[in-house]
Amino acid sequence: MTTKDVFPKGAVLSMASLVDYAEGGVVSKQVLKNDVGNITLFSFDKGQGLSEHAAPFDAFVQVLEGVAEIKIGGQPFVVKANESIIMPASITHALQAVEKFKMLLTMIKG
Repeated sequence: MTTKDVFPKGAVLSMASLVDYAEGGVVSKQVLKNDVGNITLFSFDKGQGLSEHAAPFDAFVQVLEGVAEIKIGGQPFVVKANESIIMPASITHALQAVEKFKMLLTMIKG
């Protein structure tokens, strides 16, 4: 594992157990990053979130624990553990923790 690698390659990982909650905060850990995209693990305390923004490529959100409200183009979606949603490129989106939750975010550049 190099200093840039947060997680070992060639190992079985239980993603939800690899990030802790921070009271009143958001925690992110980069799992993998290369020229074509990245994978990031997040935890959000209840009431925390990410403000509305857009990205130049599609983003796949996989909720690992808890419940989040994800707005895409102003339309709210409630996404629970073991559910996923794709946030389309160039469309505004925002996240809010309905209860504390963990997610895996995969972004692939097109």
